[in-house]
Amino acid sequence: MHPELKRELKIWGPVALLVLAAFVVALQFIKPAPPKLVRIASGSPQGAYYHFAQAYARELAREGITLEVIPTAGSVENIRLLRQGEVDAALVQGGIEDPGEGQALYSLGSLYYEPLWLFLRRDLAIERLGELAGRRVSVGAEGSGTRALVLRLLRENGLATDAPELQALGGAEAAEALLAGHLDAAFFVASPQAKLIQRLLADPRLRLFDFRRGEAYARRHHFLTTLLLPRGVVDLARDVPAQDLRLLAPAANLVVNEDAHPAINQLLLQAAKRVHREGDWFADPGQFPQPALLAYPLADEARRYYENGPPFLQRFLPFWAASLIDRLKVMLLPLIFMLLPLFKVMPPIYNWRMASRIYRWYDDLALLEQRLDRGEAEPSELLEALEAIDREVRRIEVPLSYGDRLYDLREHIAFVRERLQAAAAA
Repeated sequence: MHPELKRELKIWGPVALLVLAAFVVALQFIKPAPPKLVRIASGSPQGAYYHFAQAYARELAREGITLEVIPTAGSVENIRLLRQGEVDAALVQGGIEDPGEGQALYSLGSLYYEPLWLFLRRDLAIERLGELAGRRVSVGAEGSGTRALVLRLLRENGLATDAPELQALGGAEAAEALLAGHLDAAFFVASPQAKLIQRLLADPRLRLFDFRRGEAYARRHHFLTTLLLPRGVVDLARDVPAQDLRLLAPAANLVVNEDAHPAINQLLLQAAKRVHREGDWFADPGQFPQPALLAYPLADEARRYYENGPPFLQRFLPFWAASLIDRLKVMLLPLIFMLLPLFKVMPPIYNWRMASRIYRWYDDLALLEQRLDRGEAEPSELLEALEAIDREVRRIEVPLSYGDRLYDLREHIAFVRERLQAAAAA
């Protein structure tokens, strides 16, 4: 190995090894890359959950992420799929009783109010839920959030939830049975914009139940909110409804399990913000999503989002670039900590390295003169050694700021040459 290279390795080798070791340690802490495919449990293809999940999928597709929308029976099934890790996210109705077995679940926020609509035949004089006893009532399909909520409320009103009159129908099936006269009443949990709700509100054969004790329900269950359906909001010309009505409403939640990637959680929350920002009959624009009316503890990423907004890098960079930098920042930290002290010692080391290229030859010149003075070698032999030194010196490359020192060395070589030539002539 060339002596010059060997000297360079002695100086920079330990530094390089130290930096490499820091990188190896940092590698252990790098976060995995966000997945390209994410699965979300929604609901019936005719329902709002499925509609909104499809809207999220379009938003995530802009960032190169495929969101696969899984149709389900409703919130109960969604929770089961989340707990078992079969999906990464789900839309879940607030207030669903959860056995809590499996993966931990976290909410990214509530998305919108989901009013509980109870439609009755207009001729039924029913003012309290307890008066539904013995009536043919649809309480929601098996596995749906509607059924879970309605059965809880009926139990609190003293009704037997296993009564044969309570039918497990939901959605369009329940609406058709009600309109056909096969039911006396039907419960639905849906957004006011749902076509099914709009149709039932406009039908003169039906009336909407007024939850006069709504505040009592809301006090007993913090996941419920009382909402006011103003007179005429459905149809001003026909004055539908003909009076202000009170509704009960849980809130739809965007829920993830503990294995969900933090960057995907942020992306889902930003998508939800864009999808739900317009508001509806019961929510002002920009009111949702929000960190209230939660079905599960708020995820850390969601808390940071509500407090500080989107991650700093995602405000200026595409998602993939911001995610990459966020993952690699753990690699940059050891490099920065290594470079800071190096920046302080680099100038003196550089000066020393440049000077050493020149000054190390003075030892050889001094040795030649000593051998001449002691008569240890013939002048002609020493001249050959000096010329070899001169050839090496002429190949030295240094910055211009060190040129004067290099020329001083060459003058000193010339001085020693004169001595040796004089000794050889004598």
